[in-house]
Amino acid sequence: MDAASPPLSLPLRGVRALVTGAGGFIASHLVERLVREGAQVTAFVRYNSRRDPGLLHLLSPDEGNRIRLVFGDLRDAAAVHQAMESQDLVFHLGSLIAIPYSYLLPREVVDTNITGTLNVLMSARALGTPRLIHTSTSEVYGSAQRLPMDESHPFQCQSPYAASKAAADHLVDSFGKSYGLPVVTVRPFNTYGPRQSTRAVIPAIITQALRHPEVALGDSRPWRDFTYVADTVDGFIRAAATEGVLGECFNLGSGQSLTIGDLAELIFRLLGVRPSLRTDPARLRPPASEVLHLEADAGKARHRLGWNPRTPLEDGLKATIEWLRAHPPSRNPAEHTL
Repeated sequence: MDAASPPLSLPLRGVRALVTGAGGFIASHLVERLVREGAQVTAFVRYNSRRDPGLLHLLSPDEGNRIRLVFGDLRDAAAVHQAMESQDLVFHLGSLIAIPYSYLLPREVVDTNITGTLNVLMSARALGTPRLIHTSTSEVYGSAQRLPMDESHPFQCQSPYAASKAAADHLVDSFGKSYGLPVVTVRPFNTYGPRQSTRAVIPAIITQALRHPEVALGDSRPWRDFTYVADTVDGFIRAAATEGVLGECFNLGSGQSLTIGDLAELIFRLLGVRPSLRTDPARLRPPASEVLHLEADAGKARHRLGWNPRTPLEDGLKATIEWLRAHPPSRNPAEHTL
């Protein structure tokens, strides 16, 4: 933990913590942080025939040996209930997050993101789970009506993914109000860093620029607010370990935004390369579905959780570049996949 970070009001050593979607990008970093905090971690990973733990395989052997791995599916209520038994704390990060994927298979996105969240909530209520941390997304806000965007900004769901996450948010809020379920929602803006899929914009730019004289992107005009993954994870930890915040929602973002085009130019400068930019129609959202501007007002998280993003964008990009140099993707990064 950063020595400059305020201490946690509820230390996590010895706490039994479950993380859903644990094989994913943010969740794998959260698992790593929880292990370092001394928590007893159960990692719930979507079942597959290879028993592949996702990105958890990148943790150190010592950290990996301190994790209880459980395979299952969020849509399976019995599997969720069994995984949540005897847990002091549940971090619900499991979801289908690819926006382009949600255009093609909205039913699967709804089943996982809404029904899966309902299964977590039902089990938390039945088991008396002491605290549930739910993961939202800045995509629920849609294109900014005002800047910066605080937690009262209206929802404008411009993709099936955003709609599924907004519905999950409302379910979580309703269980808190209806049943007194001890829930806290965190709403990350664009998180980046080591281990992120090359489908995401920052790894997509970096990996293409390292190999090709041309970088293919979608629309380069939208503005985004980027937060380094270690800072986002610190927000999750503080939402779990701060008293007096049950029923609340917290934005996690830097409060600074830049266009995707300017982001690409910054990455090129850090890499010392000058590729050309090309708009790839396959990477474009439908025009009315494009979110034009996201920029967080995270003042509530600062004041209530003692949270501050501590990693400057250039420093985080350098760390991400270093990681991608050491872990180059096996596929051609210029090939667009969902």
